[in-house]
Order: sequence, then structure tokens, then C-alpha cells
Amino acid sequence: MPLPFLTADRSFETAAESALPYADPDHWRRPYRPGPWRVGVAALGLLLASFVLFAAVLIALTGSASSGGVVLVVGLAIVASSLRLLRMGVWVSRRGLRRTGFLMTRTMPWARVVSVRTVQQPVRWLGLPRTVQGQALALVRKDRPVEDTPPLLTTHSLDFLGRPVAFDRAADVVEAWAAENRRG
Repeated sequence: MPLPFLTADRSFETAAESALPYADPDHWRRPYRPGPWRVGVAALGLLLASFVLFAAVLIALTGSASSGGVVLVVGLAIVASSLRLLRMGVWVSRRGLRRTGFLMTRTMPWARVVSVRTVQQPVRWLGLPRTVQGQALALVRKDRPVEDTPPLLTTHSLDFLGRPVAFDRAADVVEAWAAENRRG
């Protein structure tokens, strides 16, 4: 009995990146996979959280319950932060474009979007203040100048650092969503 999901003869990149034909286009979807940097940082955060939660149990059993409760809250905050880090990114649906950040989520209806295009510009490296030359997916809105709008995706973000093909594919998909839904 062949088990294709366990064999090594399939390439990792052969999996379809596009939405399934029967998937509902009204649901919010991220048109790309989270990058290895984002997943790695979140995994390290969850590993740290497991140690903190284990420490909370030990403190609650051997010490005071209030100290254990404080450590439990710290552990749960680390878990929530790691899960929120995985949730960050650009999401699309028929209703519009949604940029999910660590603390805030902003939704832009397609009616307010003039264009979405890839530009060559200095971009932030892994979200830090240091900038390097790279590509960015710029959003042009009706109510704001281009300079006031941060880029949607960059080649040096947690999702696309070292993965230029994945950036190009994601940028093309977001541009296609914008072109299709601005018309309709």
C-alpha cells in the first residue's frame, strides 16, 4: 500500500499554492505560506512557553499558588504572542485586503485600493530599523499618498528572506486578487 505523504519522491514545492477551486472566496485567506523565519521564531517561543508553563506547575505545587499563577500568566502570554506572530501577514478575500500586524489588524475594502504593484526600494530587514535594497509590494490607496502607506510584503521580511521566488509568487497572487476584485 503506497503512502505518498510519507515518500521522498515528491518535491516539497509541488504542493499547490493557490486556493482550492471549491474554497469559498469570501473567507479570509493568506495567499502564501508563512516563512521559515516566522515559523522558527514562533516555535522557539512555544518551546520557551512549555518550560515556563512547566515551571508554573512546579511553583504552584511546591511554593505559593499566587507565584505559580503569575508564572502561568507569563507562559500564556508567550503562547499568545507566538500564535499572533504566526497570524501576522496579508490576507485577502472578496471584501478587501487585510494587513494583520502583531498588535493591530487593518482591513481595506477593494473600493479604496487604486493599485497594488511591486516596486524596487529600500526595505526593512526582518522588521528591524536597518534597511537594505529589495522589493516591496506597495499598496496605492485613494485616500493616502504612496509614501504614507507601509509596504504589504517585502523580500526581506520574516516570510520571504532568502525566498525570492516565494515573494514573486505571493506578490503576483495579491496583485491578481486586487485586479480581479477592483473591477467587480
